[in-house]
Amino acid sequence: MRKLLTILLLGVALSASAQLRTIKNDAFAAGEELKYVLHYGIFNAGEATLKVKKSAENATNGRAQLYVEGIGKTTGTFSWFFDAYDVYASTIDAEGVFPYKFKRRVNEGGYKISQDYIFNPELEVVRTQADTTYSVERYTQDIISAFYYARTMNFDTAKIGDVYRFNSFVDNEVFPIRIKYYGKTTVSIRNGKYKVLKFSPVVQEGVIFESDDDLLVYISDDHNRIPILVEAKILIGSIKMEIEGYKNLKHKLAKVK
Repeated sequence: MRKLLTILLLGVALSASAQLRTIKNDAFAAGEELKYVLHYGIFNAGEATLKVKKSAENATNGRAQLYVEGIGKTTGTFSWFFDAYDVYASTIDAEGVFPYKFKRRVNEGGYKISQDYIFNPELEVVRTQADTTYSVERYTQDIISAFYYARTMNFDTAKIGDVYRFNSFVDNEVFPIRIKYYGKTTVSIRNGKYKVLKFSPVVQEGVIFESDDDLLVYISDDHNRIPILVEAKILIGSIKMEIEGYKNLKHKLAKVK
């Protein structure tokens, strides 16, 4: 009887695994590295790096995984009065670009956050470090995997005003992410001029951002779909994050000569 039950459970698990999605990803691969500089006016305030690596192991369902990591920290004189070092990491399904594991370590001026989430897409749940389980939709993203999933979206036929939606799990809650398309343009930053697609992403309107214009993201108008410039409004002026360096992109970057 035990053997029969084990076989049945294994069959259910394999059936669920076979139904997990596979999407076209022509945007990124293992080995990609992105480096950004954060500045307020003429002052550099911080830097951030994003890296994609091959995972040393496969998921329990046998599907290949990627390990993506984002590290941000304050630099220069800004670190004297506000020292920050944040790490975000996600183990994602290489074929379906959805998360299995998420890690967040925040240390900002003594304020600390430590989060570990385990995503189970077959059971449609997330388990937290407190061993609390939450029900979620099957392909709910974490903070960092959401960035890579958004890069796989097809914007070739996008029209101004189109809105793209998917869910994320943030601070033990499900938040709908909404990305509004504003069209094509060009932007000039410190290291050059780029052809871009303009978006306004909103995680939770009225809580994280007051309006759509409070955060603007300019994505390279090529198949890499990497952020070139991010502008965030604050009480006085704005903070900008610009691409500073990159390695192992899959495609030529849409840089204007």
